[in-house]
Amino acid sequence: MENIQATQLCREFIRRQVKRGDLCIDGTAGNGYDTLLLSRLAGEDGLVLAFDVQEKALDATARRLKEAGQAGRSPVRLICDGHERMAEYAATETVSCIVFNFGYLPGGDHSVATRPETSAAAVQAALSLLKKGGLLSLCIYSGGDTGFRERERLLELLQGLDSRKYLVICCEYYNRENFPPLPVQVARLA
Repeated sequence: MENIQATQLCREFIRRQVKRGDLCIDGTAGNGYDTLLLSRLAGEDGLVLAFDVQEKALDATARRLKEAGQAGRSPVRLICDGHERMAEYAATETVSCIVFNFGYLPGGDHSVATRPETSAAAVQAALSLLKKGGLLSLCIYSGGDTGFRERERLLELLQGLDSRKYLVICCEYYNRENFPPLPVQVARLA
C-alpha cells in the first residue's frame, strides 16, 4: 500500500460523492487543487463556489484552472470572502459537497490562517447548505498559533452532531509525528 496523504484520502471520498451537475463549495481555495477537482467532477452543468480571504490564493486557483484547461469548461466562481459567509452565496440544502483544508496557504504567509471561531461558523454554515446525501470533507491541520484550538473547536462541534442526521468519520494518522493533518468526512443522512 502506498503512503496516503490526508488530502488524498479526502479526495477519494470527494470523487465518490460529486456527480455531473452538482453544486459544490471549496471553503478554502488555497492553491486551487480541490477547486480543480470539484470543477472536473461537477462538469459543465455544475457550479463550484471557491472561497478564500486572500487574493493571492484566488489568483493561484485561477492559474491552476487555466493551466489544467479547466477555465471556462465548467462554471467556477472565485469569491474573496470569508468561508463563514458561504450561506450568503448558496441556498439551504442545495450543495452536494463542501471541502475545507483548515490552516494556512501552503507557500504563503503563515500568520494568515484559518481561525477557530470563523472555521466553526463556516462548518455550521456548511451543514445548513448540505443537501440530504451531501458530503462535508475537512482536512484539519493543527500546530501554529491557533491550529490546536481550531482542531479542538471543530472536533467538539462535530462530536455534538445528531447521529440520526449526520455520520462523522474521523481518521487519524496514529504513528506520525509533528501533528499530522486530521481527515474528517461528514455525511448528511437525513
